[in-house]
Amino acid sequence: MDFLGWIFIGLLAGALAKLVMPGRDPGGCVVTILLGIAGALLAGFVGRLAGIYRPGQGAGFIAAVLGAIAVLAIYRWFAARR
Repeated sequence: MDFLGWIFIGLLAGALAKLVMPGRDPGGCVVTILLGIAGALLAGFVGRLAGIYRPGQGAGFIAAVLGAIAVLAIYRWFAARR
């Protein structure tokens, strides 16, 4: 159930990351939301490894948004290099 929670938070975080980082994305809105899900998952896994979150506890919304922004920035950087 934690995984599904992270996905839902990632949907919201991806949409918010798109608002925070405006501009043209190579993949469009759907890819941005998928990157938001990846960012939320990344924030959850890193938070657990760092000991911030316990098992059964998902990443906070702010951490998910920051993870989504980080993944989106990395994606834009790699997409611009091609």
